[in-house]
Amino acid sequence: MKRLFFSLAILTAVTGCAVTEPVKKPTAVPPDGGGFVGAPVETPPAVEPPRPKHNLSGFPLPYRQGYDDGCNSAQSAERKDAQRFARDMDYRIGWQDGYALCAPKK
Repeated sequence: MKRLFFSLAILTAVTGCAVTEPVKKPTAVPPDGGGFVGAPVETPPAVEPPRPKHNLSGFPLPYRQGYDDGCNSAQSAERKDAQRFARDMDYRIGWQDGYALCAPKK
């Protein structure tokens, strides 16, 4: 019993002291390679898009904005912010997801 307690105490001490680095959000690099590597992406005004059919709570605002633009593009004329699509990963992935999920099924 003492061995088990001692083993658990050592395991707890070792794992409790583990240090993890915070997750860093990737920075966008301009597609032409210009500017500084890791230059911050200009963030558009924080305007909430209308509520989609799908639950997007918990996703970042740029993703939700991209999703809205992609979904509207799938249903009518293309609506895409080309600069944001090229530089902002959250917007690009949201646009692609919105387009894919809202496109008419064949």
